[in-house]
Amino acid sequence: MKHLLLLCNTLCITLVFFTALFSSCTPEQIQNEDHNKTAIGVFIPGITSGSPIYEMLARGVLAAAEKYNIDAGTVLVTVTVIEGGYNQAEWENMITSMTASASYDLIVSSNPSLPDIVARVSSNFPQQHFLLLDGQLSGNPRVYTLRYNQREQAYMAGYIAALETEQNGTRRVVGLVAAQEYPVMNNIILPGFLEGARAVDPAYEADFRIVGNWFDAARAAELATDMILDGIRVLLTIAGGANEGVVNTASQRGAKVVWFDINGYNIRPGTVIGSSVLHQDMAAFNSVFNYLSGRLPFGNAEIAGVNDGYVDFVEDDPVYIDTVPAEIREQQAAMIQRIRSGELVLY
Repeated sequence: MKHLLLLCNTLCITLVFFTALFSSCTPEQIQNEDHNKTAIGVFIPGITSGSPIYEMLARGVLAAAEKYNIDAGTVLVTVTVIEGGYNQAEWENMITSMTASASYDLIVSSNPSLPDIVARVSSNFPQQHFLLLDGQLSGNPRVYTLRYNQREQAYMAGYIAALETEQNGTRRVVGLVAAQEYPVMNNIILPGFLEGARAVDPAYEADFRIVGNWFDAARAAELATDMILDGIRVLLTIAGGANEGVVNTASQRGAKVVWFDINGYNIRPGTVIGSSVLHQDMAAFNSVFNYLSGRLPFGNAEIAGVNDGYVDFVEDDPVYIDTVPAEIREQQAAMIQRIRSGELVLY
């Protein structure tokens, strides 16, 4: 299709995967030239390679399509993955182009900034359906969002950061290095991180520093150095490619790091002492498969956390077991069990 070729040339990368028969279209859905086919476009707000959270997004969508294909015994659904790059100012135009092309029955993406963008695009293209993970937008009959409970995720990170600081630190301060400020960071992650630390001791404070982008490892290293020299023992880093600067600095200066979104223990064994993760591949798989089966509740904004299987803390990694003291692991496990049992509720 000429629209698809235009998008391929403009947006850097397209991966095409053919899979399942889609048999549950709603009457409003835009159909391809062959009405038995369904096209899914995955918009990556960044670069896929080296971005595990976006690798999981693409992998989950493709896996859902593959399973649907196997179940149907035929190959009729197309999945196209398009990278938006790091310039956030360009994302809205790219999504608008995808929508205006009328090439996709469903556009899938994941980023806290996407709901605002999609709300504007949807007002001009009311027939387009969107599935957004890691964001929240309710009431739009063509949009479904699934927001992860990042208060739980950040709380678990803050708790282990404080446990490590209690044993080996000199100040009751935990550090957070973020790529940018955005509503979820300012209103959920940072407060949740501090809340987790204060569950260990109410005296804890958080030192919050901003890199300014998602790739400047040198700037992140400067921030981490300042924080460590100021007596901070443990840093949570949420800065994309700039994370490298934080973990390298922490390793060189004898500090520790808590990883976010994926299992990071093997990134720097002994330096990364905790991994508070999202299972975005599973969320993408389940949501897309529900869409293909006609069960995705458009208009809803749902939240999923530890007890839904989408948010977790990695406790069974051999590196974690070998490098983190048993006392810390036991206290961390007891806290997580309180969340799983419903004794500790975080929303």
